[in-house]
Amino acid sequence: MGDKIEDQCCQDLTTPYMTFVWAEDENGLIGNAGDLPWNLPADMKFFKETTIDGVVVMGRKTYESIPKRPLKDRINIVLTSQLDYEADGAIVCHSKEDVLDYIQEKQLNKPIHIIGGVSIFNLFKDEVNILYRTIIEESFVGDTYMPEMDYKYFRVIDVTEGIVDEKNIYPHRFFVYERKKLMNLFN
Repeated sequence: MGDKIEDQCCQDLTTPYMTFVWAEDENGLIGNAGDLPWNLPADMKFFKETTIDGVVVMGRKTYESIPKRPLKDRINIVLTSQLDYEADGAIVCHSKEDVLDYIQEKQLNKPIHIIGGVSIFNLFKDEVNILYRTIIEESFVGDTYMPEMDYKYFRVIDVTEGIVDEKNIYPHRFFVYERKKLMNLFN
């Protein structure tokens, strides 16, 4: 970790490109009642370092679950079907096409990080090039699972063991995957 992802990839990765960023337990659980089922400061730090200065795209429920919103030093895009929805400090879009049009119109040559929820991950599955996946080697109780990813289209380009200490009590690993054949957002 620490190197720019563009330098780690085996292919020519140019902005804008799409990533998924999430943490899951050993069973693929990602949430419980609109919140994270665990407290893992190291993953929150990884999330911030990964997404800072980029664009974060999320559904309304994910946006509303963030205590201090919008996320600082990032362009926040909220995707919702609620036509009258307002989110101070964030861009509100109502379709996948709206999101992609906004990125293209504003010429956002930055990483586009999809951060949840499940329906948003499903919506952008075919466009994602990089996966940032934290696996917490523990089983938690919850109600929301990461959609199935077809990992045969991706290769692992980095794995970092997380440090277990008094604040980060669960064993965890940070994985970075690259799509074997990169997708262009605007073909």
